[in-house]
Amino acid sequence: MSAFFLHQRPIHNPFSGPNPLLYRRSSSSRPFIIMSSIFTPIALLLLSLLIILGVLAGMPDFLFSISSNTSSQSKWRDYTLAQAASFVAKNGTVIVCAVSHPYLPFLNNWLISIARQKHQDKVLVIAEDYATLFKVNQLWPGHAVLVPPAPDSQTAHKFGSQGFFNFTSRRPRHLLHILELGYNVMYNDVDMVWLADPFPYLEGSHDVYFTDDMAAVSTPTLLLAFAVCHLRKIAPSVAWKKGRPYICSCMIFLRPTSGAKLVMKKWIEELQSQPWSKAKKANDQPGFNWALNKTAGEVDLYLLPQAAFPTGGLYFKNKTWVQETKGMHVIIHNNYITGFEKKIKRFHDFGLWLVDDHALESPLGRL
Repeated sequence: MSAFFLHQRPIHNPFSGPNPLLYRRSSSSRPFIIMSSIFTPIALLLLSLLIILGVLAGMPDFLFSISSNTSSQSKWRDYTLAQAASFVAKNGTVIVCAVSHPYLPFLNNWLISIARQKHQDKVLVIAEDYATLFKVNQLWPGHAVLVPPAPDSQTAHKFGSQGFFNFTSRRPRHLLHILELGYNVMYNDVDMVWLADPFPYLEGSHDVYFTDDMAAVSTPTLLLAFAVCHLRKIAPSVAWKKGRPYICSCMIFLRPTSGAKLVMKKWIEELQSQPWSKAKKANDQPGFNWALNKTAGEVDLYLLPQAAFPTGGLYFKNKTWVQETKGMHVIIHNNYITGFEKKIKRFHDFGLWLVDDHALESPLGRL
């Protein structure tokens, strides 16, 4: 947090200087007469109280707020993921996002769409810097937590950077921790918008639910094959890329099963074995796909329908498909484009940038 200085003018004390209770006769032939009769114990007590109240009344309000903010920030620094998950969980489920400070407008946009589906109370913001932690908890107490150490917030939002890799590679650890606490957990990137309630689509008792990240239209046969999910046995197709399934790591639902935990542990291993380098600017998604591939047959995996959970490369670019599937869309992901301004403009163009006119629908209000 940036330092700041308090510039405060001295408080005028009407009792400073010559004592106003000393009375001097104008006649030089008489000694000074001190009105000592007023200095009774009760009068002195009242006088002291008046002085104290006068000083306090002259103190700026922000001195009290500084003390309050310091205490509050100390509280949130010590707030644990277990405490936060327990606080927000509803019906054994937590909705999680991971946010650094530059993405706060997207967080608010996403929250408005979730509030419209009445699921905002179970949202937990995993803050990836202290500015986000304090801001969210100031406006929405208890709904943000930071898992130390915090990544470098100056580079965490730049796609392809090492900071971005460090930021996204923390995701499976957060999700695994929540699973080990016994909760169902849904993860979303905050450049998403909910158009309908996704929970009716999380049918059955599968371990892991996820979405296709290809821009091409998937065939019903492929969707059925993924629903069965013996991924290694599926022939290369539009949902595969470079020998592995091309699944989005930005929308995942997990049940607290041994299978889901296995996928998260394998994902962590893949990220550790393929770290970021200047030559290979990795992100978390290939590791997630390799984890799915290597655990196929051991884990009950489920591919969510593309019409309900389309990638941005399909929804924003294929007008014919969007018209054919009208009324079926549930969560829209604003991917296949980089840069804050470009993402916001695209949301604007499609009527999905909600914060300008509907900020008060968000639990955070108008940031």
